[in-house]
Amino acid sequence: MISILLITALAGALVGFLPFNFAPAKTFIGDTGSNFLGFSLSIISILGVAKTYTAAVIVLPLLALGLPIFDTMWAIIRRLVRGKSIKAIFKADKGHLHHLIVSRGFSQKQAVLILYGIAATFGIFAIIMLESGIWKALSFLLMVIVALGLGYKNFQAEKIESQRYECVQCKYIYNPKSGNEKAGVKPGTDFEDLPDTWVCPVCGEGKDMFEIHR
Repeated sequence: MISILLITALAGALVGFLPFNFAPAKTFIGDTGSNFLGFSLSIISILGVAKTYTAAVIVLPLLALGLPIFDTMWAIIRRLVRGKSIKAIFKADKGHLHHLIVSRGFSQKQAVLILYGIAATFGIFAIIMLESGIWKALSFLLMVIVALGLGYKNFQAEKIESQRYECVQCKYIYNPKSGNEKAGVKPGTDFEDLPDTWVCPVCGEGKDMFEIHR
């Protein structure tokens, strides 16, 4: 009972906090808040109903908190390998999961939602595994993987279609959706499909002077 009360109170506090932390964030949890949150979750997992199962009390909390645990462990390993020193662990870098997601072309808000989804998937997987067994949990995970694969494929297609290219010389922007009929380029023509002799219709610079418009 006490674990239910604690997790309910903690969930209520986080639900009130997250809208103000969503990008663009107005407030941040900070190191003290994140450490307290991790400590609370570890204590609640020990006090929870799964404590009667020797294996479950170890495995299920690790599954439910798989995302932050993996990100933290990978950051430690990555910094040790690159820095070859214990001090390197405490040096910030851009190798965290949210940095990698943004580098794939997603916005900050999309990255946050993706991480929400991954964390929720791990949590639901742990619950299904506790209540219904490993096979139903694996079936759920397989459905999630298929859905993610289809969603990412559609995102990549939409990303390519919506990508625009900017001339670094005159700032002219080429949009593949609209093309450039005056220059004989039909709408829907991707930048990579333009002939090598194609030049900027404004300043006359070649294709090598164009970069992806951010």
